[in-house]
Amino acid sequence: MHATLRRIATILAAVLCLWALATPSLAAGKPDFLVDAEWLEERLNDPKLVLLEVRYHPHRYFTIGHIPGAIQVKRFMDLGDNHGVPMMRFPPREQFQATLRRWGVNDDSLIVIYDDSGTPLAARLYYLLELYGFDMKRVKILNGGLTGWRAFNELTREEPKIKPGAVTLKPADPSMFVEWTYVYDKVVARRQKDVVLIDSRPAFGYTGERLTHAVRGGHIPGAINIVSLDGVDAETKEWKPLPEIAKMYASVPKDKDVVLYCHDGFRMSLGWLQMKALGYKRIRLYNGGWDHWGNRLSLPVVKGDKPLDDETK
Repeated sequence: MHATLRRIATILAAVLCLWALATPSLAAGKPDFLVDAEWLEERLNDPKLVLLEVRYHPHRYFTIGHIPGAIQVKRFMDLGDNHGVPMMRFPPREQFQATLRRWGVNDDSLIVIYDDSGTPLAARLYYLLELYGFDMKRVKILNGGLTGWRAFNELTREEPKIKPGAVTLKPADPSMFVEWTYVYDKVVARRQKDVVLIDSRPAFGYTGERLTHAVRGGHIPGAINIVSLDGVDAETKEWKPLPEIAKMYASVPKDKDVVLYCHDGFRMSLGWLQMKALGYKRIRLYNGGWDHWGNRLSLPVVKGDKPLDDETK
């Protein structure tokens, strides 16, 4: 009897070990691209460091201050298509490459991104770097952002002197995004079971209770609502442990094609980053999101807390 129990215990231990090796981030509770303030403090003088601040209100970079050496990122102008409609479509490669070079980014730079909003703004920049083929082993996000830094450190209003960089980006990876036609065809028209559409906005945006970035409220027919910011602690602005975030996405099988959207491109980027950390492989973003769909009056919209209504069932 005891020998049998020992064998069972050995088998269980082996299974847990294999699981940890297969999903090291989940087992550790935190993905490896997240770093803390102490980690950043030790590298502030690294000549290859490019520290980027994406503030919800960019002017606070000057009025309140920023981490020493941080470069201001203007979240709409720098992270969207300046000549596109809507403007928060992904910036063209040439535009984004010129922006990175202005920030002093080279191919071998160590990029650390932070925001003041619980990571969605930083996640958008992280996504764009991966979209255009930057070496993502060299990109980190400051967990907790300004909140974590200010607990033990001072801010400055002094702008850093920047030597222009020479980074070279690749063409956009087409496996990382879709256009509205894909969503309309696969989800709205065909109702394909192998595609899961996730609305990452707060519930009031999904239900249509409040209008955000569009003349119409509601959501795309067939979309489910998983609020990406629910995976962030509201006080510390740090990521919750990955097992908790996994519960948010428990209804989404990992063998499905996943498309995420939000209203302006930030919350969906956080959702994408969360699912990436959880081991999902087939995750894409809707280029334009609700800012596009909600302003196209001919496209169908559902109001309420269910994916479909009587008209779209």
